[in-house]
Amino acid sequence: MNQVIDWISQPWPWYVAGPLIALVMFSMLFFGKSFGLSSNLRTMCSILGAGKSCDFFDFNWRDQMWNLIFATGLVLGGLITHLYLSNDQPVHISASTIAELQSYGIENPGKNVVPKEIFNWEALFTLKGFIFMVVGGFLVGFGTRYAGGCTSGHAISGLSNLQPASLLAVIGFFIGGLVMTYFILPYLLIL
Repeated sequence: MNQVIDWISQPWPWYVAGPLIALVMFSMLFFGKSFGLSSNLRTMCSILGAGKSCDFFDFNWRDQMWNLIFATGLVLGGLITHLYLSNDQPVHISASTIAELQSYGIENPGKNVVPKEIFNWEALFTLKGFIFMVVGGFLVGFGTRYAGGCTSGHAISGLSNLQPASLLAVIGFFIGGLVMTYFILPYLLIL
């Protein structure tokens, strides 16, 4: 039993995770569904009555109940993983990345999934924390709405459906990620 838990608690290799994602996508295509996590937020807003004041949220949310069940599974899966499958092993990142992050004031890069120096309640009330969490969250939400979906919706579902708009969105996501990583993030980390 311990061997199974050890195997499950490690990141799955691409040759296991990739075919599983493909199987899910083929199943969704077969049943005429499209995948995207941002649509769950739209559904939740519609359930809470946002359709009364905004046409974007005015749709039959009952047709999207399967998506909410999927989102519930994500939360429960994350909870089970955190409680029962987590280990104390550091995140494996290269020595050069560790050195660079330390030069920006991150004390133990790789010890946690996200740097505790930036992502904690106390940091939220600093300029750096506000920019990362509040401004960054706003930009993610705005970008998701402006692009007509999130990275998972476009990159997994949209590209699987051969949608040209998703290809453009994914190209934009990658360009934005590269610009952020190399030109903006270093300056934000030294604030």
